Amino acid sequence: MNYDETIDYLYRQMPEYQRIGDKAYKPGLDNSLALDKIFDHPHRHYKTIHVGGTNGKGSVSHLLAAILQESGYKVGLYTSPHLIDFRERIRVNGEMTSREFVMDFVEHYREQFEPVMPSFFELTMEMAFLYFVQQEVDVAVIEVGLGGRLDSTNIISPDLSIITNIGFDHMKQLGNTLPKIAAEKAGIIKSYTPVVIGEMGNTEVTQVFIDKAQSVNAPIVFAELYMNNFTAERKESGWLFHANGYPDVKGGLKGLAQNKNARTVLTAVEVLLETGYDIPKEAVYKGFADIIAITGLMGRWQQLQTSPKIICDIAHNAHGIRYVAEQLQSENFNRLHMVFGIANDKDIDPVLSLLPRDAVYYFTKASVERALDEKILSRQAEAHGLNGESFSSVKEAIEAAKENADKNDLIFIGGSSFIVADALPLFNI
Repeated sequence: MNYDETIDYLYRQMPEYQRIGDKAYKPGLDNSLALDKIFDHPHRHYKTIHVGGTNGKGSVSHLLAAILQESGYKVGLYTSPHLIDFRERIRVNGEMTSREFVMDFVEHYREQFEPVMPSFFELTMEMAFLYFVQQEVDVAVIEVGLGGRLDSTNIISPDLSIITNIGFDHMKQLGNTLPKIAAEKAGIIKSYTPVVIGEMGNTEVTQVFIDKAQSVNAPIVFAELYMNNFTAERKESGWLFHANGYPDVKGGLKGLAQNKNARTVLTAVEVLLETGYDIPKEAVYKGFADIIAITGLMGRWQQLQTSPKIICDIAHNAHGIRYVAEQLQSENFNRLHMVFGIANDKDIDPVLSLLPRDAVYYFTKASVERALDEKILSRQAEAHGLNGESFSSVKEAIEAAKENADKNDLIFIGGSSFIVADALPLFNI
């Protein structure tokens, strides 16, 4: 099989949750443990850092990877989902794995892994772990896929666990209250392993984390308490962060939520220093400022065009869309055009209630089975005072928005990572 055929095989044999939803979800660690045994436990050959949470875990993972790379470590990075190329999920020092490795992995090992019947995520995770061994990484930053306690990645024994925040998402799998969701996310807290909590949430959520950490003797650090002198200033070029020992840290990511992510990462750096990592301060500054160039991160309040200004963002639940809506209010434009689509398993009304009513909407759907039909989305949006037209593809929606927009207007593209994934190639990215 060539590369495209190999990727098609992976999607057909092991359907991806992000693309088709519940039918691809396999809770529990049995498959992961079985695969890990087949490949002789590759993650035990290097240090790991585990990053979970509802939102921000991708940004936090990339920031840490950038900082560690600038510190002189050879760094593996496993994240999901990808936006354009499957290989975005598996990087070493910012470089995606080769097509040859993906093809060779499937060709050489399919007779061994097929009887396990792993999910797409389980198999690609093990592919990443094996690749990191071959590349002789020093440390790998591993992003949780869904939840924590039963997530495939929870077979690792990290030096540090990080939980960014807790919000409502994936309630079918994780529970319909914040404490229940927090309990699932807290499943990545390991015995005697420090954990950093980015945002404390309400008192019930905070207590869930405290109880779990105490039960396994894990040192727990709340970033909001530890970094209580942290401040953030928004600049035209991005963020400027200040904290004890870290004055004037320039942030290369522009989204509003990045101030919370920055505090989480700076706290994580301090904890890693205490555990023996060598992280010079200049590496922290360089990692924050040049994260996009170092890691290839995309889709976080990313500007795609200047006239008219076009912005995309992968925020996909109410917890994340709240920041998008707030940031849109701070932008200067004549008219706002919203190219918007969402997954069919999301709680839609809380998201729609946050969106600006004084915008022109172009409701659409991504090219994945899990996407909500654009006409259903349009009807539900009307009930929230959001009006516009429906388009059967992201390409058509963007073309219509560009045709209607003047040079001083703003076009926003988002609602789902898959809307952004369909949009990026249209801008030669």
